[in-house]
Amino acid sequence: MDLFTHLLNSLYTMAAMVEARDAYTGGHLWRVSQFSRLLAQDMALPDAEVARITLGGFLHDLGKIGVPDAILNKPGKLTDEEYAVIKTHPATGDKLLAQHPLAALVREAILMHHETPDGQGYPAGLHGEQIPLVARIVGLTDAFDAMTSTRPYRAGMPIERALDIIGDNLGRQFDRELGERFIALGHAGALTHIIGHSEPGIPLQSCPACGPIIAVPRKARSGDLLDCPNCRSELRTVGSNGDWRFVATGRKAAAQPLPIDHELIAGLVQSARQHLDPALLQAA
Repeated sequence: MDLFTHLLNSLYTMAAMVEARDAYTGGHLWRVSQFSRLLAQDMALPDAEVARITLGGFLHDLGKIGVPDAILNKPGKLTDEEYAVIKTHPATGDKLLAQHPLAALVREAILMHHETPDGQGYPAGLHGEQIPLVARIVGLTDAFDAMTSTRPYRAGMPIERALDIIGDNLGRQFDRELGERFIALGHAGALTHIIGHSEPGIPLQSCPACGPIIAVPRKARSGDLLDCPNCRSELRTVGSNGDWRFVATGRKAAAQPLPIDHELIAGLVQSARQHLDPALLQAA
């Protein structure tokens, strides 16, 4: 593995480790990166820019490593103090990657994806096109995934409702041109294969107690033991990809290292490597 590929792999792996701490968001980073890729491609951006935006979509929440589990996994409404902690994650992610040789590829997505066109976002209260394109794209797709994803404490909303909310907030929370393009993609059915999935062709599966929040590895086989990231129940798989069901064993899952899907990461790295110029490393 050459140095550039190794560094790309380190970015994806760090982000996946942060996501693995969050019981509710299996596949969120993959979905945001893929929604972002589709929107960037719809704008006919150069392949290298599409790859950079896709990478930014996967890395955007890196700073949540600094958010305590009690806040990150809280099922109810956050207090003002807890929300203030959540709002530190863009700056935390920016600081975390400050010395990484490829930080420039993802810095805008990490630091600015919660900025909004009306200037009411954070951390800097930027307006309109002061917000870099990658951050405007990732901010939109991040919000869409949050609206359409199911949590143990609430069901994800239908795609049409989420698109209507985006439409109602064009020019305020969401960039108008990007929002209109994304809504058109949604109406055309271009987003359906990503919603509720954790990787290509692998829909999230349901814990009998918590709902569809389990990202099943592609290599899983019938009879394997998995655990629910929310209630920590041990579950036995029955079936195959596309037709899984789970049977609770009645035991709590044993302590395990954070689950990192290295096969998925390898595919993402390979795709990014095809379009990103290794000269970026020398320029860093």
